[in-house]
Amino acid sequence: MQVNEWKKYPATYLLLGLTTLTFICQYLLNSFQATSPLSLFKMGAMFGTFVQYNPLELWRLITPIFVHIGVEHFLFNMLTLYFMGRMAEQIFGTLRFLGLYLLAGVMGNAFTLFFTPNVIAAGASTSLFGLFAAIVILGYYSHSPLLNQLGRNYLALIVINLIFNLFTPSVGITGHLGGLVGGALAAIFLANKVESRLFSKGWRFTSFLTYVKLLLIVLGFTYL
Repeated sequence: MQVNEWKKYPATYLLLGLTTLTFICQYLLNSFQATSPLSLFKMGAMFGTFVQYNPLELWRLITPIFVHIGVEHFLFNMLTLYFMGRMAEQIFGTLRFLGLYLLAGVMGNAFTLFFTPNVIAAGASTSLFGLFAAIVILGYYSHSPLLNQLGRNYLALIVINLIFNLFTPSVGITGHLGGLVGGALAAIFLANKVESRLFSKGWRFTSFLTYVKLLLIVLGFTYL
């Protein structure tokens, strides 16, 4: 790999590195039990019932992004992050892309915490669905024919994935939906590099406020 690749997409490679390191530690620490519910929980996976009774565990809104349930799950998400992440980082810039990735993941895990508290949930797909949604939002409003086409392509990809989720009970669709919502809102209030004035200050403030309010509402109802 060329050094320029690392310099051009530092956030993407940082996320790939952190997730890979977490996955390696997961197997080194737990051996053949690496994908057992207890091992996943110890590594930072979301288990809503536990978090509901212990608000100090809210750090699990972030850590599940880096934990994966098996080799196939890990490889599929990392390949998606490699290709999707570089494109999104080029569009949003390094820091905004990193923020988008984490904000989408947090919203996805908040949805999981509230709607499906009895399952062990983990994976980068909450964040990846957020990236899909961000590209769709930009594609819909952009004046760039390339972004318009990308938006249509990723909208089709989202629909296909959600239909697949409906017929795959082991996949956490609520987390994916939360990631979509978080990514769509973040795409508006995090200015992109391609068309930095695509959304007005009013739109950006409103979307930011909506993200914060929605997150607080979900967490508020969780602890009622």
